[in-house]
Amino acid sequence: YINSTLSSEGYFNALDRIIKGQVKLVYVAPERLLAESFTSVITLVDVPLVAVDEAHCVSHWGQDFRPSYLKISQFVEMLPRRPILAAFTATATDVVKNDIVNILGLNNPFCITTGFDRKNLYFEVRKPKDKDAELLSILRGAYGGSTIVYCSTRKAVESVCALLNLNGFKAAQYHAGLPDDERRAAQDDFIYDRCNIIVATNAFGMGIDKSDVSLVVHYNMPKDLESYYQEAGRAGRDGGPARCILLYSGRDVRTNQYLIDHSHETETDLSYMEIEKIRLRDHERLKQMTFYSTTKSCLRGFILRYFGDKAPSFCGNCSTCNANFDTEDITLDAQKILSCIYRLNQREKRADSELINCILRAKPHERISSENLETLSTYGIMRDSPQERVLSELKYLAEEGYIGEDSETKTLELTKQADEFIKKRGKLLMKLPKSAAPAEKPLPKPAEAPENPELMSRFKALRKKLASSLGVPAYVVFADSTLREMSVRQPVTIAEFMKISGVGSRKAERYGKQFIQVIMDYQKEQK
Repeated sequence: YINSTLSSEGYFNALDRIIKGQVKLVYVAPERLLAESFTSVITLVDVPLVAVDEAHCVSHWGQDFRPSYLKISQFVEMLPRRPILAAFTATATDVVKNDIVNILGLNNPFCITTGFDRKNLYFEVRKPKDKDAELLSILRGAYGGSTIVYCSTRKAVESVCALLNLNGFKAAQYHAGLPDDERRAAQDDFIYDRCNIIVATNAFGMGIDKSDVSLVVHYNMPKDLESYYQEAGRAGRDGGPARCILLYSGRDVRTNQYLIDHSHETETDLSYMEIEKIRLRDHERLKQMTFYSTTKSCLRGFILRYFGDKAPSFCGNCSTCNANFDTEDITLDAQKILSCIYRLNQREKRADSELINCILRAKPHERISSENLETLSTYGIMRDSPQERVLSELKYLAEEGYIGEDSETKTLELTKQADEFIKKRGKLLMKLPKSAAPAEKPLPKPAEAPENPELMSRFKALRKKLASSLGVPAYVVFADSTLREMSVRQPVTIAEFMKISGVGSRKAERYGKQFIQVIMDYQKEQK
């Protein structure tokens, strides 16, 4: 690998090994591709493949655009012979996919999308009055495994980590403002199970493949669904059931708006127009993330539709599908709201959600009096509807595509879909919380709890001992899902042991006898 952690001696030693043909794989950041010392060496060897990871970064419409990714195609053109070029990403919309093909200059590429649905993940959005109390409640009810708590700022990371440690949890913190050695120690403590909770910004996660993460909590709402799904997807890598919980508040939206408006200010590789284009894109994606956080429809379906995948209307494994909701006919309300926006447009006026709400409910607003808007035919036609209800319906209409919103002025306008709805006199249903919903049930434990807790405990102790002696994380020995199946099937021969999912011939040879001995000792005790 070629990165900033190498000393000068280490860097030139790596280049020496490359030029001598002693290296099969070179791992390098795109920022370093065109460094003269690197290109002078790499152009002397045959490069059969250039693989671009996190390829969404090449697109202005990707969630983490990095100008240095634009130099990859230039680097490829410098090589004596054009190599095979491959690009990989976990989260890309159709627009980003097209950008990847065009910007990297892929020639008639073979494309495959394996699907975005992670059926083992349970998605939930909560809107607590006190996030700290809610987080503590979630963690106290957590069922084994490791936990990642994501926060949007360094200050929040430090505050939340201190809160958890004060309340008896063993948590480490990770953000870009910490010294390198402190960050590395925190990551190692989490990977090697010296602590089971890590509180982090989005700086944590690239290249992290800890298979036993069973819970990811977002203390703050991320800026976009791509980031959220990538971070939430660090749960359940072993295929076992895992939970992804987002704690939402309106303050998160305002924080993200501020971060977007003040990002890219130091970018020297981008023009003013490019920066403005990125900001507009980021505000649009933030709007979609907010829709996800407030939707009354299936959370999994919302995510899959966003990425252009086939989406269910009911998945049965998210908080929306499992909550207490009544489906209500809001056709009449929708007609009133859309008509209000239409009447305003007839007068060549635009309004945001707040003003629309005030017109419909005949509430005071400076523009109503100054622009004579009380003469609108829709003025006061929803005066008996609660404000929360009207605002929820406005959000729902925007989310379903009947209303568009200007990213800068936040004013609303009707879409073609709204015109069709009005002309065809369509019917519109919306899920709304039951007025007398029962008290919230405790978070369910994962469905696939270990059949034999005592054996699981012994397996984990042996796994920890083996991992420590080898200097590797525990999951490298065996994932929790493998131990769980082992505790159920209880193999007592190597042949039986190799039938366990996650056990190959090498692992059977290396660890089989020791795990089988634990099983036989346990069975002997039971007899």
